[in-house]
Amino acid sequence: MKVFLNILFWSLISFLAYGLYLKEEGTSDISERLIGFSVFLLSFLYLPIFLYHRYKGKDLSKYIFDYKKLRKK
Repeated sequence: MKVFLNILFWSLISFLAYGLYLKEEGTSDISERLIGFSVFLLSFLYLPIFLYHRYKGKDLSKYIFDYKKLRKK
């Protein structure tokens, strides 16, 4: 899973960089589509998979703010 996430991240970053390069050149109309597609996939595909991978099997109750624990002090 770590290798898959690494490959996916760097490929999306390379698409973003290539889209920005094409936009700077001003020769291609596909640059805005590449930028939008890469940002869309980073936010709606990569981020949920990454968060699932990082927090799988961890106790998340340590990170929840609990008023009962605050009142005891």
